[in-house]
Amino acid sequence: MGFYLNPGNSSFEEALHSRIYVDKTGLIRCTNEWINTKEKFICVSRPRRFGKSMALEMLAAYYSRGCDSRKLFYGTIIEKDESFPAYLNQYDVLFLNMQQFLIEADLGKVTSYLEQQVLEEVYEAYGEFLKKPVTGLADALRRIYVKTGKKFIFLIDEWDCVVRERQESEELQRQYLDFLRNLLKDQPYVALAYMTGILPVKKYGQHSALNMFWEYSMIDQNVFEEYTGFTEEEVKELCQRFDMDFAQTSNWYDGYRFRQYQHVYNPRSVVAAMKCRHFSNYWTATETYEALKLYMDMDFDGLRSDIVRMLGGECVKVNTLSFQNDMRTFKTKDDVLTLLIHLGYLGYHAELKEAFIPNKEIAGEFENAMSVSGWTEIMRILKASEKLLEDTLHCDAESVAKGLDQAHTEVASILTYNDENSLGCAISLAYYSARKDYRLIRELPTGRGFADIVFLPLSFTGKPALVIELKYDKSAVTAIEQIKERHYVQALEGYTGEILLIGVNYDKNDKRKHHSCVIEKIMYGAEGK
Repeated sequence: MGFYLNPGNSSFEEALHSRIYVDKTGLIRCTNEWINTKEKFICVSRPRRFGKSMALEMLAAYYSRGCDSRKLFYGTIIEKDESFPAYLNQYDVLFLNMQQFLIEADLGKVTSYLEQQVLEEVYEAYGEFLKKPVTGLADALRRIYVKTGKKFIFLIDEWDCVVRERQESEELQRQYLDFLRNLLKDQPYVALAYMTGILPVKKYGQHSALNMFWEYSMIDQNVFEEYTGFTEEEVKELCQRFDMDFAQTSNWYDGYRFRQYQHVYNPRSVVAAMKCRHFSNYWTATETYEALKLYMDMDFDGLRSDIVRMLGGECVKVNTLSFQNDMRTFKTKDDVLTLLIHLGYLGYHAELKEAFIPNKEIAGEFENAMSVSGWTEIMRILKASEKLLEDTLHCDAESVAKGLDQAHTEVASILTYNDENSLGCAISLAYYSARKDYRLIRELPTGRGFADIVFLPLSFTGKPALVIELKYDKSAVTAIEQIKERHYVQALEGYTGEILLIGVNYDKNDKRKHHSCVIEKIMYGAEGK
């Protein structure tokens, strides 16, 4: 057992003995299916703190020759799979953490340092087959394969760190990609290659060295959706175990969605919240908001308004195909938005090709970045939102209308305020502070149309639900009538209690007062309507 060659199962054992462990061993079933097939090259890219390294430690424990991991997998999902005994501790595993090599190597000598370190362990295990001088790691592994017929499984962590952290050195990137291509592509000794990182691998200018990899990214995780983060059922079980409010947990950490799994949670943040018994910003706290600020401040036409719309609860269309899979080649706003999807700052709806801000934790990070980036108009709206909510809960329609006038004035420099969609975005921003106690739903399906904006109170707040209907060049009374006539409140997912019906109209021709507002209070449920 070595550090790189067959690292054993101690790291996975530590994960199993941790206070919180969520069983993701079903992932092994996928990799077992692809060993020694044309699908054996796998690149799974996810944001920071989404369990990438832990997955590799699990795979190392399962496949590594020279250790007995059967007891570690007792009672797990994979133990029940018929493929479990076939590959258990049956392969030589090479575990390569590229971040380590990048830190320890002299500048420009990452690959040579890697080969030196790994070859020492390879010689120790297979020196009898390497009597003649070898030209490198690939040469050594080929010779071992010819003499023994043994194949290797490659587990590569932080595969893209050279590209992310040495953005200015194209020569180093080219050298590194050539090394990986020579080590892995068309080599008979490769049984499986599983790489993880933040970025996918397809395009680095014209240098597509790793086109043999099948990619599973935040754009489309495919069969790895269930293993990307925590699922809704897994989070419900944790909330029950730690006596934490599930609605609050969802509000803070849910929001990543894929084709099959519509609710995927940030795993690191959920674990931290359960352990600390407190909801806070745990994931983004591991990295300064300056990283997000850098991309928000890029001067691409439409980028600023798209970010504002997403803060207002909207989704925006994104063309992810032009992204060059690096962190410096940006030609359009879509490239920036696509990078933010890969970094986890945005969620992505693959079928609709739309991006959105996934949850309260990430929205707070955007707010932090805006506070130091000259987004003064939006920050004024957000700071005024506490009073607007207070006026709303007191049914002070006149003050609410004045607050919306002010929000309109601030947002007009960024958004074109000419229809109910832009009106909805501005009002969602104006009620920004409500999200600490409410779940925002834009265009809630009701069976007879869509309620424009709904704020459902989180279970612990005791505050009324808010149903907001918007009109443009009509009347606030008409908006209230529509809420009633179309029975919008019946769509509030079994909600019972107090509801505020809020009708808002914007009259672009009224020079004295742009917004009008009507607020009505009703009771709904067993004792109400």
